[in-house]
Amino acid sequence: MQNTPLHPPEMAPGNATDFPDQDQMDPSSLDPNILPARKQKGRGAISNSDGRYEKFSHQAYDDGWISGLMEDADTPRTKTTLGIDGARSVITRNQSPDVPFDRSINPYRGCEHGCIYCFARPTHAWLGLSPGLDFETKLFWKPDAPELLRKQLAGRSYQPAPIVIGTNTDPYQPVDRDKQLTRSLIKVLSDCQHPFSIITKSALVTRDIDLIAPMALKNRASVAVSVTSLDHRLSNLLEPRASAPHRRLDAIRKLSDAGIAVTALCAPIIPGLNDMEIENLVAAVHDAGATSVSHIVLRLPLEIADLFEEWLETNYPDRKAKVISLIKQMRGGAIYQSEFGTRMRGTGPIADLIARRFDAARKKHGMTGRSLNLDSSGFIRPNANGQMQLL
Repeated sequence: MQNTPLHPPEMAPGNATDFPDQDQMDPSSLDPNILPARKQKGRGAISNSDGRYEKFSHQAYDDGWISGLMEDADTPRTKTTLGIDGARSVITRNQSPDVPFDRSINPYRGCEHGCIYCFARPTHAWLGLSPGLDFETKLFWKPDAPELLRKQLAGRSYQPAPIVIGTNTDPYQPVDRDKQLTRSLIKVLSDCQHPFSIITKSALVTRDIDLIAPMALKNRASVAVSVTSLDHRLSNLLEPRASAPHRRLDAIRKLSDAGIAVTALCAPIIPGLNDMEIENLVAAVHDAGATSVSHIVLRLPLEIADLFEEWLETNYPDRKAKVISLIKQMRGGAIYQSEFGTRMRGTGPIADLIARRFDAARKKHGMTGRSLNLDSSGFIRPNANGQMQLL
């Protein structure tokens, strides 16, 4: 992992004349950005098209020179880089009626988990980067986030309410093993007795049980673990660097055993790929200790639609037409609908059937739907110097 600036310099498209003779070239030294779109181990996106705000669009093209060079050679892989996000605030507000919270924290921009369906991918275009491979390989972190959070909580006008950590990108993606930024943020919230909830698909969350559990026992913390599929192959293709299904179930078990309320998020449900698992998913998360379960159907806004269709063509070409047809049947014939109230649930018979199946499975196991009823009454406002005072 190496550090890069927030706005990496533009890279001019390569061509065959940029290189020495084939006999002198080491294939592993090629910059992956000049190679045509291809599947890479450990990556979700196939291509790396320019963002929608860019003036020019670049397309890698193989005129036969590169393919000849790559014969019987290992294809170079795109490496992960980490830059600095110089944001001046850390709490993001929302007014969406589709979620049970109005504020959130995302310690990282981009996510190495590489989930092909991630609805946060289009945000990388704001940085002049691609929602494709750039999103999962060019990451940015907020080293000042704990200090910024403390300052925001210290504001005289600030009124406490549950903060959700990880609404866009996973707070426990692999880079957090080293940076431990999420743990530092939890420490600030715990010091202030501020309620919080965490959304993740990583077993790394169990590292911070010692901080989460004491808050959970006061009804000031909870965790939501995303479990998309019990099929290891499908999970690995959809979410290449996220924890395997059995490790997520084990994380639910450990969190629950520590007295932490756990919600299982079965998301996204993709008709034709994982909708046949609904009943087994609910049973598995219940057996692991989750007390509530919720679902979201696949969302394909902006660039994600093309990325997902490309992923289907690469990994499930025989199912592509059926899956796309079923998705459109849940979206009034379109590939996506952005309206509040339906964007996460869909409409029509297929979406209704998915919802009814979840309701039936939930009732069978005595589980509830997702809620965020956490206690804000114990909040201790920090002073500007970092000390605490009563609200």
